[in-house]
Amino acid sequence: MKKISFWLFIFAFAAFTSGIARGQDSATQQQIDQINGRIQDLIDAQAAQGKKLADLEKSIGDLGDKLNQPVINNSASSDDLKKLAEQVKDLAKKQQDDNDLVLKEFEKLAKAGGAVSHKPQPAVAPAPTDNSTTANAGDRQNGFWQPVGSGDTISAIAKAYQDKGIKVTKEQILAANPGLNPGKLKVGQKIWIPKPQ
Repeated sequence: MKKISFWLFIFAFAAFTSGIARGQDSATQQQIDQINGRIQDLIDAQAAQGKKLADLEKSIGDLGDKLNQPVINNSASSDDLKKLAEQVKDLAKKQQDDNDLVLKEFEKLAKAGGAVSHKPQPAVAPAPTDNSTTANAGDRQNGFWQPVGSGDTISAIAKAYQDKGIKVTKEQILAANPGLNPGKLKVGQKIWIPKPQ
């Protein structure tokens, strides 16, 4: 009787510690997903600021060209150019601050044991002949199966394909994979990337 009680205790203890470990893994994955989302937002904000900076530089160039033209009706003064130059400097500083913030987030992830690449390289492969991997979600002839990598998000995967010349959006990927929860991607999980016509 004592041996049975002892083994029951061991089994209950093992089940309890296994449940705790799964709960911690799930919580860690949620934190990583949240940080990845924040990093993606920072990268998008940085890209928007880069576009604003380029627009301001173009404006300064245009004003400089106008300043060098004969004075017929000069609407840009040297004060206007100085103001624009200050705005460009402010934007450049904000962009550098955003870069520093993104790097800090990556360092936090690396320390937490979840080193993440912010530019996943898609593994493009032809669609398999059987439909056992994923439910049939439309035409499987024009597209690619993409295994999810560590730290991948739907937005990052779409951007990686766009960088390779395949113009696919996050919305198109979600539509091609009904039932896919973008917040609960698993490493190794295969998702269908449709190739736009």
